[in-house]
Amino acid sequence: MKDGLQKEKLTLDRAIVVEGRDDVAAVSRAADALIIPTHGFGITGETWKVIAKAYEEKGLVILTDPDHAGEQIRRMLTERFPEAVQAYIAREDAAAAGDIGVENAQPEVIREALAKALARGPDPMAETEARGEVRFASMSDLREFGLAGCGGAAEKRAAVCKSLGIGYGNASAMIKKLKGFGIGIDELREEVEKSGTNKR
Repeated sequence: MKDGLQKEKLTLDRAIVVEGRDDVAAVSRAADALIIPTHGFGITGETWKVIAKAYEEKGLVILTDPDHAGEQIRRMLTERFPEAVQAYIAREDAAAAGDIGVENAQPEVIREALAKALARGPDPMAETEARGEVRFASMSDLREFGLAGCGGAAEKRAAVCKSLGIGYGNASAMIKKLKGFGIGIDELREEVEKSGTNKR
């Protein structure tokens, strides 16, 4: 893999799939890569072919808007391309004038999201399995860390999910994402302590 961080742009060997032309422009300011827009839900047969070719020959990074429609498009893409790397941008970093979208994110935010996704890779479970048994967070762990079942839990979850680069979710979704990204209880505890969200 030739993915690497240059002085100003992140250079990716993988192709990046986004939703629209404005997203292409925004990501182009942050990364040097093949960027493929889906043009929303109505992905044409020709676009599916282009994405499939990139997936087979280069590998994919999926970077969709942090809203309901973006998550639906992400699911559609992931069903067809399960080994794609998932990159996420927090809602507050993608908001401008009431609009939520990748096109609103600053280049440094996009670079960070891509870098975190690439660091985790398409199969984070392989690494955790190689290290031996890893215990993943349960709902009681999230409660203990102040990430569920208490005042301000949603904000604390958002902060930790943003720092980990895994995309926001409710408590149940966070547990699934932590496991899917191979983030064990020790790494989560470290991130919670670093972010200061464990202070009630």
